[in-house]
Amino acid sequence: MPQLILFNKPYGVLSQFTDRGTETARATLSDYIDIPGVYPAGRLDRDSEGLLLLTDNGKLQARIADPKFKMPKTYLVQVEGDAEERALSKLRRGVELKDGWTRPAEVERIDPPGLWDRDPPVRFRKTVPDCWLKLTIREGRNRQVRRMTAAIGYPTLRLVRWSVGDWTLDGVKSGEWIAG
Repeated sequence: MPQLILFNKPYGVLSQFTDRGTETARATLSDYIDIPGVYPAGRLDRDSEGLLLLTDNGKLQARIADPKFKMPKTYLVQVEGDAEERALSKLRRGVELKDGWTRPAEVERIDPPGLWDRDPPVRFRKTVPDCWLKLTIREGRNRQVRRMTAAIGYPTLRLVRWSVGDWTLDGVKSGEWIAG
């Protein structure tokens, strides 16, 4: 039976088990998960947080990660500015990025979610408002959500992947994992 791990990746952790990128060691999955033979099904940027799925089954890994399967990925996104409905409707139609048009996204404004504290905290500025969005996409380009919110004029301040398909972070604390 294939093993599936639901990991709540903290900010600053690489989505890989080793760090070959710099002379200074950065936090990796091996600092949190000591299970041989599992590998990430997809990626989550170092400066993003949230759900990262790991498995020992290549077919399941491909099903989760390959955009051709259009598995929905839902993100809780704190953006700089007070996002207007007109801008959000652009996301619902798809926006043009340097690597082409995105597929339409599902997006809505939400109240600030009750998330764990981030270390380091998101920079707060009294004179610049922010708001939270719940955004679902069915593709997975490099830094796509950040590029999408920037394309409509609202840069991302904090990005938390909440779910992939039917798997969610519900009940999984930052830096912890559960078997799925």
